[in-house]
Amino acid sequence: MKWLRIMLPLVLFAWSAAAFAQVDAQKSFDSLKTLAGSWQGTLTTTPKQADVDGKQAQITLRVTSMGNALAHEAHIDTRSDHPLTVFYMDDGRLTLTHYCDAGNRPRMVAKPSGDGKTVEFEFLDVAGSTEYGHMHHSVITMIDANHHIEDWTFMVGDKPVLAHFDLKRVQ
Repeated sequence: MKWLRIMLPLVLFAWSAAAFAQVDAQKSFDSLKTLAGSWQGTLTTTPKQADVDGKQAQITLRVTSMGNALAHEAHIDTRSDHPLTVFYMDDGRLTLTHYCDAGNRPRMVAKPSGDGKTVEFEFLDVAGSTEYGHMHHSVITMIDANHHIEDWTFMVGDKPVLAHFDLKRVQ
């Protein structure tokens, strides 16, 4: 009986913490979906990547799959590719899969944010080769309905390359 008095509160606490995390994840996903539309802005990189630093970027976000996914497509003026990222809820967690021009698919999981305007994604795993590097971290900060910032960390071996997008709504 003593065991039950100790374990029951612990189980209830763990269950309620998981339920709150799921609610926060859904709120973050709903916030991200408000970014649906076309965005344009300047990309800056650290360390500087001459082929993309200071170039214009176009980002398109589209709610799809009956509201269950958010597709994010990026284009940088000097590049012919359009990397695709898909945000979705997976077993109560907000996740993303980035279909990278480096030929792999890293997955990341959102961690709770207290301010409701920032969604930070931490690396979970990657499918495919990491020979040319992989996307490892992302932070999306919603300034207002017509302005948001995206910070992406790309790992080349153990060296990070930070990409900062300052974006304004076009449509």
